[in-house]
Amino acid sequence: MKVLVVGGGGREHALCWKIARSPSCTELICAPGNPGIAKVARLAPVQAEDVDGLVRLAREEKVDLVVVGPEKPLSLGLADALAAAGIACFGPSRAAAEMESSKAFAKGVMERAGIPTAAFGVFEDPAAAKEFARRHGGRVAVKADGLAAGKGVVVTDTVADAEAAIDEMLVGKAFGAAGARVVIEEKLEGEEASVIALVDGERFVLLAPAQDHKRVGEGDTGPNTGGMGAYSPTPAVGEADLRVVADKVIGPAVRQLAKEGRPFRGALYAGLMMTAQGPKVIEFNARLGDPETQPILARLESDLLPALHAAAKGDLRGVELAFSEKAAITVVLAAEGYPGKVRTGDPIAGLDQVQEDDDLIVFHAGTALRDGRVVTSGGRVLGVTARGATVEEARERAYRACETIHFAGMHYRRDIAHRALARSGGSK
Repeated sequence: MKVLVVGGGGREHALCWKIARSPSCTELICAPGNPGIAKVARLAPVQAEDVDGLVRLAREEKVDLVVVGPEKPLSLGLADALAAAGIACFGPSRAAAEMESSKAFAKGVMERAGIPTAAFGVFEDPAAAKEFARRHGGRVAVKADGLAAGKGVVVTDTVADAEAAIDEMLVGKAFGAAGARVVIEEKLEGEEASVIALVDGERFVLLAPAQDHKRVGEGDTGPNTGGMGAYSPTPAVGEADLRVVADKVIGPAVRQLAKEGRPFRGALYAGLMMTAQGPKVIEFNARLGDPETQPILARLESDLLPALHAAAKGDLRGVELAFSEKAAITVVLAAEGYPGKVRTGDPIAGLDQVQEDDDLIVFHAGTALRDGRVVTSGGRVLGVTARGATVEEARERAYRACETIHFAGMHYRRDIAHRALARSGGSK
């Protein structure tokens, strides 16, 4: 099977790394890719948001399957354009991708399907938004309705902070058109977790649960980011919790979307809060998570490619996925300034000193080649991913590798998986 992966970040490197290992994969192309992906796939110089260019590339290369990593091309209708060209695509239609591209739409689906989630309101008027926030004592999450690269969410504990966030989005236009409308939710209490399902339009297969770390600083402090690290499995989600997520979250969402004429094929990501009342949905995404995909695929023992192809073709019947008993962890090495304005072009040293094997791999996220050297090209630069018999062992292996890599302004959290270790009594 000839495969084209769309994207150039850490998630796409993990996908390419796993797909390249499949006996079913005869050739692998990635557009646009990155220097790390170039080790396992042929790169094509087509940007992830160039829908016409990607369809043309898929046609010219006669690919059997396109796997879309990022959310933006899905929101632009890449899957629809590929379907019109008769090319199988792992990734939802533009209409189904509204589960991510419009938080207001997603909350409406949750409401209509009876999916447990926070009380919410949708606002374009700052005064009405502030009134909702005041009714909840300022303990709310203020969210830009549209795509904001994982950064359009402000969680507050006071009325003053909530009103400032509302003004920033609706008055100051901090997120442009994406924040012209906001969703405000009551603040949920509990532990966050991620459960992702491969969906074929009506059936689904769950991936192993993971836990992401959104805040830039240790102890979950500072502004939200696209993700500073993740690990899998997470003790926050047990087998009984997974059954609840399947029965009350993923299943109802898949059925509701099909009922509304928006059948979902691809990866449906449920960002959850594990509350005292059970799992509640914080958000849905229409693609694999980043960086959660990295530790999840590091634990996946099954061949991923047939499962992706089955979902794209609309028939996951008989597909089962097996995951290693080992734990996996990803630590994101970020550029100076992240999650704000970042510096790029800094040479990365030490990559050749990392001894990669089945239990340790460095996924490239924001890298480029300049004069034959790998340099930084984005906010999240690398995802150091390790496996171990326990979370603590995986973490120690990952952090040892982090210490060998250097670039100017590099920063990373040193407490990834701290909640799991606190539960087990391990070191933080």
